[in-house]
Amino acid sequence: MSRGANIKAVNLTKKFGDLLVLDNMNFEVEAGELLCVVGPTGCGKTTFLNSLTNLYQITSGQILIDDEPVDLKKHNVSYIFQENSTMPWLTVEENIRFGLDIKKVAEKEKKERVEEFMEIVGLTPYRKFFPRQLSASMLQRVSIARAFATKPNLLLMDEPYAQLDIELRYKLEDELIKLWEATGTTVMFITHNIEEAVYLGRKILILTNKPTTVKTFLDNPLPRPRDIASEEFVKLRNQVTDLIKWW
Repeated sequence: MSRGANIKAVNLTKKFGDLLVLDNMNFEVEAGELLCVVGPTGCGKTTFLNSLTNLYQITSGQILIDDEPVDLKKHNVSYIFQENSTMPWLTVEENIRFGLDIKKVAEKEKKERVEEFMEIVGLTPYRKFFPRQLSASMLQRVSIARAFATKPNLLLMDEPYAQLDIELRYKLEDELIKLWEATGTTVMFITHNIEEAVYLGRKILILTNKPTTVKTFLDNPLPRPRDIASEEFVKLRNQVTDLIKWW
């Protein structure tokens, strides 16, 4: 099992020129948490995630992973994008191996991890397929398996299921929960889908409209597997919806 990372933002601020996007954000995510991040459309959720990875240099403040400034050369962080990020010239098996090759994982362990995560996401029969031969949901499974195979301390997911229909989305959400429970990875999952946030998250971080800051944290005590039609689920979904409204 990997050890999840503790994440802390202190006065996190990001400007693009004179445009203030992230405004003095302060929050902490406990190690091993599955946190869903929601907010009004266009509030800067992706900017928030990209700032956590240093893809965007923050204007001021600090982002700490296990009490140290974020450093992707030191910290084991994986990122799953909304768009397909598989490499078309590699097979399913080779795509999942890719991060392990970069990290120079020993060959025996590499083979074991590829087999383990390929099996978990149901892709073993398709190991020799190329991305052009796969459906959208299968492509996302490849990305998920590749990310978890590196045993990241922090996994960032930017609306990875937004393009999928509802049935496929629920299947992949269940696979994500299974992987998270098995690995102990800290997961931060960006979504605009409130039902998805309530279905997945153990905690929910709600952002304000731009300039974006933290509106509130909510605990999600609903037992798993979660019933989206239950009174408790609907009540929490409505609570999150009301908190996101900014008009």
